[in-house]
Amino acid sequence: MTLCVAAGLGGSVQVAVMGRFGDRIGTVEALAFATVVQVIVTFLALVLVRQSLSGYSAGLHQPPWMWIGGLMGAVIVFSVTFAAPRIGAAATIGIMIAGQFVMGAAIDKFGLFGLDRIALHWPRLLGLALLAAGAGLSLKK
Repeated sequence: MTLCVAAGLGGSVQVAVMGRFGDRIGTVEALAFATVVQVIVTFLALVLVRQSLSGYSAGLHQPPWMWIGGLMGAVIVFSVTFAAPRIGAAATIGIMIAGQFVMGAAIDKFGLFGLDRIALHWPRLLGLALLAAGAGLSLKK
């Protein structure tokens, strides 16, 4: 749970910083630069923690559909870089979270990507509806 809270806090900082960065150098340029920084940091982490680069080989030997995570990372960073200066950090984050909850609920309901199925009962559906309403309201200035 602590890592999830840290990711949420970091994600909010990322939205604000990438929005400004994209305004200064361009959305695609900011995405490319941030990706290079991420590659360097994660390369170093892999070497320091595992003392090996075998994780790259292991990843290449997995089904290609599992590489979607990397693609989704790029979509997320591009989207926040583009959206934040236009609609603000709170609206960007609110809409992203609403989208994440809806997709998460679909993944749970249908057991997508090999995860266990988790039913959608009315409290979860109500939570999704309230979250969507909150995301919509966050667009009001």
